[in-house]
Amino acid sequence: MIEYWNPLVERMPVDELEKLQEKKLRNLVDYVYNHSDFYKKRFDDAGVKPEDIQTLDDLKKLPFTYKSDLRDTYPTGMFCVPNEQLVRFHVSSGTTGKPTVVGYTRNDINEWSTSLARALTSIGVGRGDVIQVSYGYGLFTGGLGLHYGAEEAGVTVLPTSSGNTEKQLDLMRDLGTSVMACTPSYFLFMNEVANNMGVSINDDTKLRVGIFGAEPWSEEMRARIEEATGIKAYDVYGTSELSGPLCTECQYQDGIHIWGDQFLIEVIDPVTGEQLGEGERGELVITTLAKEALPLIRYRIGDITVINKEPCKCGRTHPRIMRVLGRADDMLIVRGINVFPGQVESVLMTIPEVGEHFMIVVDRVNELDTMTIQIEMTDEAFSDKVNDIIALEKKVQAALKNVLNLAVKVELVEQGTIPRSMGKAKKVMDNRKL
Repeated sequence: MIEYWNPLVERMPVDELEKLQEKKLRNLVDYVYNHSDFYKKRFDDAGVKPEDIQTLDDLKKLPFTYKSDLRDTYPTGMFCVPNEQLVRFHVSSGTTGKPTVVGYTRNDINEWSTSLARALTSIGVGRGDVIQVSYGYGLFTGGLGLHYGAEEAGVTVLPTSSGNTEKQLDLMRDLGTSVMACTPSYFLFMNEVANNMGVSINDDTKLRVGIFGAEPWSEEMRARIEEATGIKAYDVYGTSELSGPLCTECQYQDGIHIWGDQFLIEVIDPVTGEQLGEGERGELVITTLAKEALPLIRYRIGDITVINKEPCKCGRTHPRIMRVLGRADDMLIVRGINVFPGQVESVLMTIPEVGEHFMIVVDRVNELDTMTIQIEMTDEAFSDKVNDIIALEKKVQAALKNVLNLAVKVELVEQGTIPRSMGKAKKVMDNRKL
């Protein structure tokens, strides 16, 4: 049985949804022009006035917003409300420069929670469930975001954060966790630890749903996780600048529902900035329609995806984004070939002899790019016969070359060799000095 958090909104006819979006877009443009010195200057520099924006087609007249804008106006130069109207800050790690600061009014928190309550309901999660939130709590948005959204949906929250994995597994069994929320790499590590403890997630726990995000993962990885643990694995989407985790797939697992009354989405050519059509792969751009403290106009997310505007089989009419291939800035260019880590994962997960953990190492030798993929073998595939290892390496190399159009070196290693992660997994080491 398909359930809805708010059926009148989630099943709104497309023409009505678009009229609502146009109204909210006009209000938003007027709001930021009059409340944000940053956007007033950005619009003036682009020669755009609020009255120029009347329809959804006018969206492309507006200038883009970039992550660098948030850093350049650190800490609160883009905010539309004074600090005394805020109820919370979240701050990014700032590993590549100044951190980005996002502030929230009470209404912003409510909108965020509503978004996730709709999402959780769409995957059959609600009252009676126990959700174990193993995303990080604190400045990172993942833990608190899902925590508040789950409470809004009537779910009992177990706020474990990440780490202390054996204790997490004990609590999962003792408290009847039915839903797990974490990065896919941490869940794989958790399953590995469970096996070492003699615990079967499939047989010894009540876990039935996994909500995985904060890093790219493939359909093939989903299949591995579901087969190994007996759960249904769902993709979740959000970014720290928007509000952390916001939207998920529904029970049909056919794209992530982006709530059209809260967000406008576009896909653009990442080089030219031109809008692309439905079904064309490009960079995701999001305009927030309901945020008060830090609304964003045509914010370039950097994620590569495809938009699907067809109503879903679940009956929801809001647009979907299909599985994110990767980030534009995560794309590797090796000997002129574009490579996403997700493509590598998709290939590896179809080969039963290799495990879930791998590392891409890119280097430059004598002015030539080299790419080596270190991959753990399964215990069953491990052999002390050199010929068996060589044959498996050749099999993996051929499969990768067929998809990547690039010859790579493959190094098969024993289980446990690749470093594990409690949060976002590091899958690339680029040693080139570019």
